[in-house]
Amino acid sequence: MLTIGHIELVDLPELGLFNIKAKTDTGAATSVLHCEDFQIIEKKGHKFINCHIRVDFEKDEVLTFTFPVYNERIVKSSFGQTETRQIFITKIKMFDQLFDIKLSLRDRSCMTYPMLLGRNFIHGKFLVDVSKRNLAKNSL
Repeated sequence: MLTIGHIELVDLPELGLFNIKAKTDTGAATSVLHCEDFQIIEKKGHKFINCHIRVDFEKDEVLTFTFPVYNERIVKSSFGQTETRQIFITKIKMFDQLFDIKLSLRDRSCMTYPMLLGRNFIHGKFLVDVSKRNLAKNSL
């Protein structure tokens, strides 16, 4: 298995997002991407997420995307609150490889990192060395 650090720079190429700072969080089941705001819309019986994403907190650029909802999950936040989160699937690039990743959206503007890599994504693919960082970009 590949080893990742507690912080990684990742790419979401299908979204045109590169060098996203992601925190590895084995305590979180689901991976999360920062989103300014989003709406759930329904078209012809299918749910979609229309969202506004800023992955670099130091820049004003906000990108708008629409994703089909893959699943909905009840998630307990680190603050103990439960909420329903919509999940979508996209590709993540690490170690010069593409992996499918299931992401939920949440406003993380008060957090240090715009993305979390949760244990459902990590499991079976990676080992985590919390003393390291940026192994997925520096390995090749």
